[in-house]
Amino acid sequence: MRILLLNLYFPPDNSATAKMAQMVVDALSSKHTVTVLCGRPSYDPTERRPWRLYQTEAGRARIIRVGSTAYPRREMSKRVLNYLSYVALTVPRALLTPCDLVLAMTDPPFQGIVGAFVAMLKRNPYVYNIRDMYPDMAVGGSIVEPGRLACVWERMHRWALRRAARVIVLGEDMRARIIAKGVDGSRVVVVRDGAEILPSDAPRPAPEAAVVRTIRDNFSFVLVHAGNLGFYGAWNTLITAARRLAKEGVGLVFIGDGAQRGQIEAAAAGSDNIRFLDFFPASKIPSVLAAADAHVITIKRGLEGVVVPSKMYGILAAGKPIVAVAPQETDVVSLGVRQGFAVSADPDKPSELVDIIHELTFDVHKLKTMGDAARAAAPEYDRVRELQKFVEIIDRLAAEQRIEEARPA
Repeated sequence: MRILLLNLYFPPDNSATAKMAQMVVDALSSKHTVTVLCGRPSYDPTERRPWRLYQTEAGRARIIRVGSTAYPRREMSKRVLNYLSYVALTVPRALLTPCDLVLAMTDPPFQGIVGAFVAMLKRNPYVYNIRDMYPDMAVGGSIVEPGRLACVWERMHRWALRRAARVIVLGEDMRARIIAKGVDGSRVVVVRDGAEILPSDAPRPAPEAAVVRTIRDNFSFVLVHAGNLGFYGAWNTLITAARRLAKEGVGLVFIGDGAQRGQIEAAAAGSDNIRFLDFFPASKIPSVLAAADAHVITIKRGLEGVVVPSKMYGILAAGKPIVAVAPQETDVVSLGVRQGFAVSADPDKPSELVDIIHELTFDVHKLKTMGDAARAAAPEYDRVRELQKFVEIIDRLAAEQRIEEARPA
């Protein structure tokens, strides 16, 4: 099949969606011809691109970069200009690009609607890979106020979902939310991001002592939240709980950046046991994972199934316990509690989180048991296997299309 992939971000952008788009392209390119329509790098890119209306890059896939604006992602108003300029240039080019299937991800946040529109005009099958679900994310994260705009956006999004031959989602919690919108469950398929799983006998490099020292400092028990500090987390619950545990040698370390980092730092001001570090280079990630006694994954109430943190799988591969500050309906809680690698706290109850962390600091056996359970669960979420599911979904659609085309008129 000739597949047209629509997503604003693509390497050298280093967003999670850009990296996953690259993995999907590499997997699909083994059987299919892939064209990617993306924008100029703007999401903390490792390199920039000069402005041209359209520029093409060769590789395993054909990469067409439209001349979108490339303002830094931290300025939201200018980031919206990146979105709008990308869409304005992408739609006409997409309509002129021969393909048999349109595949859209979720950058910009209304990309799913754009993809459905393009597929409809081209009379192509449409596959929608949801990374973060909008407008649910925008409303639940207080980025967009409930009202006419959100209502119209939601109506158009439901139209796009109904147009899709397949909706590929990141977890069972997201699948349940999509089905609740009236989408046929047979068309909603879970493909998790997964992680690279090393063979059990493969040598594992020792963590870098300098990285571990930087993260652990002088704390006797260290909780790490590594990742985007966006609108989705129960940050106040984390900060409140950490303050109450300060005298017990418990440190809460945030590693990363995001739209809410400034507000979170302000809320934590004056707390010596709450620290903020910038992202480490990718080569240091194994050491970052190893430095924690336990890792935090947080989703605030109302966003279950809207955000599915992919970092869970790397934590499992590192054999580390997870403290899930999230609703019971989320995958990280339902899977983690059932498989023994996570404990959970209500995202609205700091006292519950305090009790859980207090227990972990004194129960070394439980902490080890959870770590062992994490490593045992990790192979179930092997990234290669998950990407193969993605390819199989496309292969089945290709077979269905051939059968449809072979039928007499």
